[in-house]
Amino acid sequence: MPAEPESPPQSPSGLPGSEPPPPSAVGWTTRLRAYRLLWGIAVGVFALDQLTKAWVVARIPYNPLHAHGPMHDIEVIRGFFYLIHVGNTGAAWSMFAGRSVLLACLAVATLIAIFFWRHSLGLRLRIVQVCFGLLCGGVTGNLVDRIVHKHVIDFLDLHFGTYIYPTFNVADSGICVGVILYLWHSLRTPAEETPADAPPPEK
Repeated sequence: MPAEPESPPQSPSGLPGSEPPPPSAVGWTTRLRAYRLLWGIAVGVFALDQLTKAWVVARIPYNPLHAHGPMHDIEVIRGFFYLIHVGNTGAAWSMFAGRSVLLACLAVATLIAIFFWRHSLGLRLRIVQVCFGLLCGGVTGNLVDRIVHKHVIDFLDLHFGTYIYPTFNVADSGICVGVILYLWHSLRTPAEETPADAPPPEK
């Protein structure tokens, strides 16, 4: 008596052939689409950063001494907001000045770490993609500066009375806002994810 042909495997729903594809079968386009918000924000921050820096290089003379005057800056709001063209070989607030190569390597390492730890960082969440889109766009913008100009181009100059805030750029703004937003999200998320009917913690 001939053996009966084996029936195709069935999924838990009972329909043959409806099993989800293995992770290895997911294409790169699908993976990229999952992070499209991050990519869009990162590209937008990078483009805005580089466009504003190109405008500054073309319109405002390089001013390493941070001197103010008609030949060195553009006054936007008298006594408060100026556009000036300076170079920063360090990190934020000129920390680690003169370590441009080291900081460039650190920026590359940061981007690589974000890629490999994307699942642990929760990059599937929209708010987290916003945070790291701002961060990655800013890091990449300043990295290009270090490679092309050997320093970061800063041009946003704010004065608060006698205090002059360290000059910064669009990339710096993206990095700071991204980090602050991610910290805010990390601090408030555990409380929101706790079910309302969860038993009180044991003492």
